[in-house]
Amino acid sequence: MQIIRQLAPLRDALNELRKRNKRIGLVPTMGALHAGHMSLVEAASEQCDAVIASIFVNPTQFGEGEDLDAYPRQESADAALLEEANVAILWVPTVEQMYPDGYATNVSVSGVSNGLCGGSRPGHFDGVATVVAKLFNQVRPDAAFFGEKDYQQLAVIRRMARDLDFAHDIVGVPTVRDPDGLALSSRNAYLDSKQRAQAVALPDVMRDAAAAIVAGGDLDQILKEATCKLLSSGFQNVDYFELRNAETLEIMNKYQEPARLLAAAHIGSTRLIDNIAVTPG
Repeated sequence: MQIIRQLAPLRDALNELRKRNKRIGLVPTMGALHAGHMSLVEAASEQCDAVIASIFVNPTQFGEGEDLDAYPRQESADAALLEEANVAILWVPTVEQMYPDGYATNVSVSGVSNGLCGGSRPGHFDGVATVVAKLFNQVRPDAAFFGEKDYQQLAVIRRMARDLDFAHDIVGVPTVRDPDGLALSSRNAYLDSKQRAQAVALPDVMRDAAAAIVAGGDLDQILKEATCKLLSSGFQNVDYFELRNAETLEIMNKYQEPARLLAAAHIGSTRLIDNIAVTPG
C-alpha cells in the first residue's frame, strides 16, 4: 500500500492504475477506523479493482465548541488495517494541502442539508460537501462509498454529485452495529462503561418506534414517547427524533414509503446519531 501526502504523486499513482484499466473505488474517512469503515472498504473491494482510502480530519465541518482537537487520530493503526485489507493507496493530505493559503471556495447543498444535523450544526454540511467535492476531483474515482449511518451526509453527497455532474457511482453501505444494536462510531470511544450500557437505548427505542409507526399508531405521539424514553434512559437531551422521506429528507406528517427514522441525542458529552428504514416487516 502506498501512503501519499501530496497531490502530484497521488495523481501519478492514479494514472498508473488507469493505464491498467483498473476500476477505482474511493472510501473517504476521518480515520479512527472501526468495523464500520472497513465494511466500506470491503464493499469497495468487491465492486472495484483498486481501493483508495483517504484519511483527513476536516476542520471545516467542525463547529465552534465541537471536538476537532479531541477527535481521535491513529494513523499508524489505521494504515495497518487498510494494508491488511489490500487497499492500494492511502491518501493522507495535510490541512495546507486541502486548504492552501487564500482558499476561498465553499460548496453548499440546500434542501437535504436543512434540519436534522444541519439544524444543530450550522455550516457542517458545507464543510462536508466542500471536502468531498475536492476528494472527488483529486481521486476521480469510478465509485465512492459512504456509510448509511450518516444518512443525511449520504443524501447531501448524492445531491451534490447529481447537481455538479460527478459521473461516478455513489454507493451507500448499510450501518454496522455491535451485537447489542448500537451503531459503530468513532465517538463511541468517548463513552464510559455506564454510558455505553445506556446508549443501547437509542437503537432499541428507534426499532420500537418504527414498529409502532408501521402498525398505524399516531405519529406525533410515537415520536414524543420515543424522545421521553431516551431521556429516561440516560440521555441528557435529544436534538431530533423525526420521520423523513428516505429520498428527499422532507419531514413526513404521516407514514408512507420510502421513510427513514432519524435521531440524534447526547449522552454525557457525546452526541450519537442513528437512523433506520421504516418498512413493513
